[in-house]
Amino acid sequence: MSEQTDVTCSKCSLVWQNRGTTNCWSGDPEQAPPKPGNCPSDLYEEVVKESFDEYRGDSVDAKIAFVAARVEGLCYQPVPGSDAVNARWTRVEDTIAFAKLMGYKKIGMATCIGLLDESERLSKILTAQGFEPVSVCCKAGSIDKLELGLAESDKVRPGTFEPACNPIAQAEICNRMGTDMNIIVGLCVGHDMLFNKHSKAPVTTLIVKDRVTGHNPIAVLYGQNFYYKRLQKQQVNV
Repeated sequence: MSEQTDVTCSKCSLVWQNRGTTNCWSGDPEQAPPKPGNCPSDLYEEVVKESFDEYRGDSVDAKIAFVAARVEGLCYQPVPGSDAVNARWTRVEDTIAFAKLMGYKKIGMATCIGLLDESERLSKILTAQGFEPVSVCCKAGSIDKLELGLAESDKVRPGTFEPACNPIAQAEICNRMGTDMNIIVGLCVGHDMLFNKHSKAPVTTLIVKDRVTGHNPIAVLYGQNFYYKRLQKQQVNV
């Protein structure tokens, strides 16, 4: 089998819409829909099995996987007299439950400068829940974007001072403060990648930066047949 074989699990969305199940999610495996031709369960069967072995034992990865699965179950509640379930927890509650079950105490927040108010609100919630929240702003140090090699015309407001984001510094400061877990609060695309790469503590994302949709990027996926149809018709010019 070639390591370059591509898979497209998203194609199973049609099976899900038509049957309410897929091969990898079925109440009765004997009645499950057939696997598509490029199903990773077959093409990368060895990878799937070897990866799952990582969740057994006493490693940090195993504990994270176990606790994450527990939280997934806890965030739903059964509906009496029905096989339906209701979601009962928000993402904030999911994050709190996960941190408590992991035994975390000090929680870092890598925040965008545009979401300082949201970070302070989150900090108050985390404090009330018994955690020690700390936060680091993306513009800490206030170093001009020109130091990155950008041209003046690349700035949002050319001719003015604009500090560059410094996600590596955010991660390293969290590392030195000894955070048990870090939360991304609205970092830009790319900056979030660097923060994840350099953070020693596990990282989760609470808020994703999206200036147009009020930090709700999935709105574009739901609106692509009308307002955002241009994304299927026109290239995004940079």
